Amino acid sequence: MKNNRQKRILEIIRSQNVGTQEELLLRLCESGYSVTQATVSRDINSLRLVKVPDGSGGYKYAETGVKDPAGRSRFLAMFTENVTSVARGQNVVCVKCLTGMAQAVCASLDSVGREPIVGTLAGEDTIFVLCKNEKDAEALAEEMQKMLLRA
Repeated sequence: MKNNRQKRILEIIRSQNVGTQEELLLRLCESGYSVTQATVSRDINSLRLVKVPDGSGGYKYAETGVKDPAGRSRFLAMFTENVTSVARGQNVVCVKCLTGMAQAVCASLDSVGREPIVGTLAGEDTIFVLCKNEKDAEALAEEMQKMLLRA
């Protein structure tokens, strides 16, 4: 039930400008979900939704990093300045960084959020990125390698 509700929340915020929890609650009720404001609040936190400008002077909910070009550009700068190589093994992408920079690069990656990423783990100079499957890991590794070539 929770997973379906959270999927519906993402569908709603992707297709409509929703600026308040009350608005989101109403949209969920219209979709057949019986929820409280507290549940909506917990879902917003769990999904790591943020408020971004809606283009008309107000704000709307968005997925972390999806509508945040500044966060994406910060990640790109952090990545290109500190990553030395990217390799893939099955559904894991291994990102090698300058010594001492893996945790910062990893935090930056986590902040932009990516759907196929299950989780990340950083040491001193290495990040392991666990993806949902091999296809997602291959696509992520290729994207990261292209970012390195542009640097």
